[in-house]
Amino acid sequence: MNPDRVIAVRNRKTVYRDADKCIKVFNFGYSKSDVFGEALNQVCAEEAGLKVPAIEKITTLDGKWAIVSEYIKGKTLKQLILEKPEKRNEYLETLVSLQLEVHSKEISSLSGQKDILEKKLRRANISKKAEAVFLSRLSEMPNGNNLCHGDFSFSNIIAPSDGAPYILDWAHACRGDTAADAAKTYILFLLGGNNAFAEKYLELFCEKSGKTQESIRQWIPLTAAAQSADGNEHERKILLSWLSETEKI
Repeated sequence: MNPDRVIAVRNRKTVYRDADKCIKVFNFGYSKSDVFGEALNQVCAEEAGLKVPAIEKITTLDGKWAIVSEYIKGKTLKQLILEKPEKRNEYLETLVSLQLEVHSKEISSLSGQKDILEKKLRRANISKKAEAVFLSRLSEMPNGNNLCHGDFSFSNIIAPSDGAPYILDWAHACRGDTAADAAKTYILFLLGGNNAFAEKYLELFCEKSGKTQESIRQWIPLTAAAQSADGNEHERKILLSWLSETEKI
């Protein structure tokens, strides 16, 4: 392999292009189980009939774990919005339609959403009292068996010049309640400073899915607290500040 171009740099991962291949390289310390788990998530999404890059192999590069998959030539919806801001409502329609397509798949082979959130809440930098409150609330939330992406955003959808869009980055995929997945997307819009667009997303998602805003909003504090365990320092400050105001943590 000869990666010749950096495509993206994410938390503890760097994505390269090598001709017609995409190589996601994980930083040292990334566990073997997490790498294979991410690959499994992506394969399950592919086998469910979704448009995702096909994985070729799992290997190592300079001693680091790496996932090699097909390179999809195109632009992310985030890039397209920057180029054509007047079409952002159209791209939002695309985002919600694709998310609902993901949610239409029932899957039992992936990790449970509530189990994942519980582990993250136990790692979050919140008081023991707040942790106990969130864990109690989580136990009362609905379960689900639908495929949830866990990080659904404009930057994880790539549109080829011809053909249907592909969905990227399945590291956080799970089976669970689709309302929680929508809550995570809503939070990602807020973290990006797009408060008005976050509300527009929520309204459109509810309109197309039949979900109520209440069913999604009840997941938001739980999802935000869990996200604070994994987000970068800037995101953690925003999330914890918001939670301290709304949840008195």
